[in-house]
Amino acid sequence: MGNEERIAVKVDADLKELIPGFLQTRHDDVAAIAAALEKGDWNAVYIMGHSMKGSGGGYGFDEISEIGAVIETAAKAKDAAAVKSGAVRLSDYLGRIDITYV
Repeated sequence: MGNEERIAVKVDADLKELIPGFLQTRHDDVAAIAAALEKGDWNAVYIMGHSMKGSGGGYGFDEISEIGAVIETAAKAKDAAAVKSGAVRLSDYLGRIDITYV
């Protein structure tokens, strides 16, 4: 990817205290997905993707929900390349977001 353009995300101010932990968990997911792939633990990858799909939009990060859906689907199909691509996309996204609380 390598795109350095910043991504503006507006998040409800009521969630401000929860966002750092939520985003740290997503950063941790990138490494956890790689580790699960190494072990062939497709169920763990599926669960992480499903969790992201379900929670991202609720925190104001629709892109995380979309990435989670990709990872979930790829895990179900045991498509390692697509899972890796989703994890790279997640890492790239997390590195470029600028949050504004509204």
